[in-house]
Order: sequence, then structure tokens, then C-alpha cells
Amino acid sequence: MLNGWLHDLLAGIRTINDILTAGIAITAFSLFLYALSFNLRDRVARSFAIILLCVVVVFTSEALESSAASPEMIALFLRLEWLGIIFLPPAYLHLSDGILVTTGRPSRGRRRIAVRSMYFVSAIFLLLLGYGYLLGPMVMTGQPAPHLQRTIWTEIFTAYYAVTMVLAWVNFGRAYRHTLTRSGRRRMIYLLAGATAPALGSFPYLLYGSVLAESHPYLFWGMALVSNLLVGGLIIIMAYAVAFFGVSWPDRVVKSRLFKWIMRGPVTASAALGVMTIVRRVGEFFGTIYSGAVPTAMVTTVLLMEHTITLVAPLWERLIFFGRDRADLVLLQNLEERLITQNDLRQFLESVLAAVRDHLQSPAAFVAALDGAELSLLVSTRNLPLLKESKLSEALQVVTHEGNGNGDEYIWGDYWLFPLHQPPETVEGEPALIGLLGAVRRPDQAILSEQRQALKFLIRRASLALQDRRLQKSVFRSLEDLRPQVDMFQRLRAVGRYDSKTSLLEETLPPESDMAEWVRDALTHYWGGPKLTQNPLLNLQIVQQTLEEHNDNPANALRSILRQAMDNVRPEGERRFTGEWILFNILEMKFVEGRKVREVATRLAMSEADLYRKQRVAIEEVARVILEMERQTQVRINGKEVGQVNGT
Repeated sequence: MLNGWLHDLLAGIRTINDILTAGIAITAFSLFLYALSFNLRDRVARSFAIILLCVVVVFTSEALESSAASPEMIALFLRLEWLGIIFLPPAYLHLSDGILVTTGRPSRGRRRIAVRSMYFVSAIFLLLLGYGYLLGPMVMTGQPAPHLQRTIWTEIFTAYYAVTMVLAWVNFGRAYRHTLTRSGRRRMIYLLAGATAPALGSFPYLLYGSVLAESHPYLFWGMALVSNLLVGGLIIIMAYAVAFFGVSWPDRVVKSRLFKWIMRGPVTASAALGVMTIVRRVGEFFGTIYSGAVPTAMVTTVLLMEHTITLVAPLWERLIFFGRDRADLVLLQNLEERLITQNDLRQFLESVLAAVRDHLQSPAAFVAALDGAELSLLVSTRNLPLLKESKLSEALQVVTHEGNGNGDEYIWGDYWLFPLHQPPETVEGEPALIGLLGAVRRPDQAILSEQRQALKFLIRRASLALQDRRLQKSVFRSLEDLRPQVDMFQRLRAVGRYDSKTSLLEETLPPESDMAEWVRDALTHYWGGPKLTQNPLLNLQIVQQTLEEHNDNPANALRSILRQAMDNVRPEGERRFTGEWILFNILEMKFVEGRKVREVATRLAMSEADLYRKQRVAIEEVARVILEMERQTQVRINGKEVGQVNGT
């Protein structure tokens, strides 16, 4: 009986271990997708993504091998597992080099050569694996699990694996010593602790410990269980530390986004897989190989997890990630949820107009907002004749110059006009005019006293809506003005996590990727528009230096810089339509002359797809020229070389 109990215990441990193995593969793949989605531009994130891909290959192969039945499939998965193991050493060295660069210790060439050499050596081991030299035949009857035999090349690879990992950890230690900030050191500790998991948990120790494992199967599977638990937890900790590299988001955003990603991805998928496996094994215990309970349990688990995450996410964000700024962030969150959009405003005003028309028995009505000195039509009924700006200006003249009216309503041709003022409780002094409400009137129609009371209530509702619209527009303008400074501050703060010596003491330039995006937006509205007048490029020193030449007009100053950069791309000589002129011709015809894509493609004798590719190259070249102009300007002003904010 004791033997039967021990056998069941061992089977349970192996089942849990299989679930954990699959869970690690799911977690690594989910975090790999996270790295691809959010911070792949950063060198640290790219090398970490390679490590994750190796872990996915190792643990997916191990999970498939544990469920395979035929010896051929088991041998295949055991060898496929080595695809990930082989490339783990250079990936770790690559990661350590990227972290050293981030902490202010760029490579002088030796580390870069070492990383490339290690990738080349791993490629050689991959060839040896493919030709059958790296590993020996499989021991199918081996206990406690099937495993491959060693060869002389296995011994060489093991030495290579150990030496490369030691070199990577030396670099990790150097990076930790060069990190000065408290938050940077704390996250570096998380990274170093997490980095031990894939390195130690992926190596197949049965190559060397099969005899010991066969003698102590409970010890082996217990150690495997503990190892998988540690790998699953530490790889998440490592992903948390790497998530801060190469992004300029606030810490709370990084934490919340990663936590939600892990909960919706690895946790949900692993829970569903675990429940499905347990239900299937319980069914097999009672003699049922497969039943409808398996997919039902899986679907139920997924739905319950997603529902729980949706309900609990706002709570954990406020309690865990908002910190001392909870009140301000909750206010902004509530503002986002209760924001009055143009569609919301239109729907509300349409209901107000419907009520006004009903009380006055009017066939049509409209609401216009006063923006500056002009009226702009916001909402009108479908059967209302088209109101042009000239007509609206006449209506404004009637109200502002106290025409035919008593202050509450005015007569303008076939319309009643009702002034919309700021609500008295929102302003001090005399409420200002913020819009007009108009309704078509019948000849000799008079407003009765009961109608007037209802109209006052409806006019007050419309005034509140326009006042909210005006306040929101002022808030958005402030945010637009603040955005470039906030972006720069967040980038400096992000770099300063690990290299405060250079990031805070020197002037910095924006990353080339951001610069290219800003240049594309500015060129899109080259002759005017919000993408030009509110562009972050306006904060560059070269633009500020030319403001005086353009009568303090920022848009004109930026346009002149763009023109100067485009002229830099222009080849010497008279303009032609040859290959060397393609980039300049695209910029000139597409953005300056404003021609359509098809017309430009036809004139330059290329396909539209090719035109878009060349256009991207042209924009990147303009961005590069502007970056160089800005660098030279800052050197002239500050008297020293300027660094660039990026993820490398």
C-alpha cells in the first residue's frame, strides 16, 4: 500500500511538473511578444527577447516530449530542445553588453566582436547538432526519464556554455557597480536574480546526472518541480526589470501594463491549461479517456479569469501602482472616463434642440459656438437651410448690438435667437457670450410665459454644454503645449535610471525614430495645420534661433528649417527626374507642391508601394539632417558635444 501511495505521489509531482513546464513556455512566449510590442528598439530588450525565444524553444520541446508516445518523437523533441540551449550563451553575453552600454560603458569594439564571435560559435554547434555529432543516441529506458547520451562535443559545449555565462555575469557585475541611482540598482538586482533562471533551469542535467537521478527519482522530480517554480517566477522578475529599458513611460505605466499583460496572457493561459490537464487526468483515473468536461473547464476558466481581471484591474492599479500620486491620477482617470467628446456634445445638443422645437412648435433649430470673434455651427436639424459663416456673423451682430430683442431672445429674419452665456456660478462678474441657439419662427409668433420658463431651462443646459466644451479645449491646448517638455523630461528620466552621469549633465537630442515621426507630421501639414503648429520640432534650438527672422512666427520658422533640410537632400545642379534626384523630388512634389500619390508615382515612373518606401527613406534623411543641424547649434551655444537620447 505504501508503494502504491508513493507511486501516486510521484505521478502527481510529474503531472504538476508537466503543467509548470508548459506554463513556463507560455509565459516566455507571452513576454517575448511583449518585448516585440513595446520596447524592441532597445538593445537590452532585443537581447532579452532572444533569451526568451530560446526559453520558449527549450520548454515547449520539453512539454511536447513529456506527452509524446513514440520513441522517434521523444528523440526529436529532445534534440529540438537544444536549438534553444545552444544560443543561450551568446544571448546572455549580448544582454550583458547591452546593459553595460546603457549604464554608460559603451563597447570599444572588443565586446561587440566577442558577442558576434559567440553567435558564430553557437552556429557551429548548431551544425554539429544537425549532423548528429553534438549528442549521442537516446536512452529510451533511462530512468527517471528518457535522455540523450553525451559525446566529446557535448563536453566541449558544456565548457563553452559555462565560460560564456561567467563572462556575461562579469559584465552584469560591472553594470551593477556603474549604476548609481537607488531605483536603478534595485532593478539591476531584479535583473541579475531573474537572469539566473533561464541559464540554470534550461540546461539538461540528465546528461551528467542520470545515474544519481535513477537512484533517487523522488529527489530528481522534486528538484525539477522546485526548479520550474523558480524559473517561472524569476523569468517574470527579469522581464519586469527589462521592461524599463528603452521606454520613457512613467514607472506606474510600465508596471501596470506589464502586470495586466502577464495576468491576461501567461496566468490565464496557464490556469486554463492546468485545469484542463487536471480534469483530463481525473477522467483517465475513472476510466474516461476524454470527455466534454475538458473543453468546458478550459472555456470556463478563461472566461472567469478575464472577468476577474476586468473587475479587479482598476483596484490594483490604484492600490499598487499609483502610490502617493493616487488622488491626482484618479482625477485624470475619471476625467478620461467622463470626457465630453464632440459626438457626446452633438448628441446632447440635439436632444436640447428637439425639446426647443417641441416647445416652440418650430420646424428647425441650430446651436453655434462663439470661438474668438466668429460663430461656428455645432448642431443643426436636418431640415434647416445651410447656414454659412456670413449669415452666422449677421446673427452675431443682431445679438451683440442689441437689435430687435429684449436681452433674452432676438428676432433675426425667420429665426428666434437665444444668447448662450457662461453660467453665472462658473465666472465672476458679467457672464460672457459663448454661443447662440436659433429656432425658426412663424410670422407674428410670440413666446408664451410657460414656453419662456421651459426655454430658460433648456438654454441653461445648452450653455453648460458649451462652457464644458470651452474648458476642455483650454485643457487640451495646455496639454499640447506641455507635451514636448513632458516627453523630453520622461526620456531624460528613463536614461537617468542607469546612467545619471551623462543624461543629466549634458544636453540631449531626441531619438532618430521620434525625429522621423515629427518630421513626417510637419511635412504632412507643411503649408499649415496642427501637425505643423503644434509639432515638438518647435522646441528645437535651431527653430528658436530663427524665430526673430520670421517675425516670431513659429510655424514659419519651422517651415524654413524643413526647407533648409530638404535643400540639403537636393543634389547639385539643375533639377532632373533621374535616380539621384528621387528623394528630393518626392519631398518637393508630395509635400511642398501637394500632389497626389498616384500623380507623383506616375511622374517618377515607379509603383505606389515603391514610392512609399522611398518616401520613408527621404523623411529619415531629412530627420537626420535636422538632427545634425540641431547638434551643431547646441555645440555652438553650449560649447560641447551633445548626446542623443535613445535606447542603445
